[in-house]
Amino acid sequence: MLKDRVGAYYLEKNYNCAETLIHAINDEYHLALGEEEMKLAGGFGGGMGCGLTCGALSAAIAALGKLFIGTKAHETAGFKELCADYVDAFRKREGAVDCSALKPKYFVPGVRCLQTVELAADLFDEFVKEHQLA
Repeated sequence: MLKDRVGAYYLEKNYNCAETLIHAINDEYHLALGEEEMKLAGGFGGGMGCGLTCGALSAAIAALGKLFIGTKAHETAGFKELCADYVDAFRKREGAVDCSALKPKYFVPGVRCLQTVELAADLFDEFVKEHQLA
C-alpha cells in the first residue's frame, strides 16, 4: 500500500511532500524512475515554494503521466480529463488544492504535512485502482 511507504521518505529521509510521493509511487508502481528523474518533483514541494498547488498533488499528476501517457499527453485520449478528475478528487478529499490552504489545516510541528501526503497517497491508490491504470 502506497501510504505505508510515505513515512520513511517524509519523516526519516526528510523529503518534501512532492519528493515523498514520487518516491513512494515509484516504489509501489514500479515506474523505474532513477534518483535524477525524481529530482524533477522537488521544486513542487511547498506549493512550488510559494503556497500554490500542493506538491503531493503535483507529484501525483506527474506519476499519472508516467503510468498513462502513450507518447504525448495531448495525444493520449482522455488524459486531460483524467487529470481534471484527479484534481477534483484531491480537492474533495483534502478540502483544497493549494498548499497555502492545506498547511493551516494539516501542518503539525514535528511531522509537518504528513497527513496531507498520506491522504494523497490513499487517493492515488484508490484512483489508480478505480481507473485500472496499473
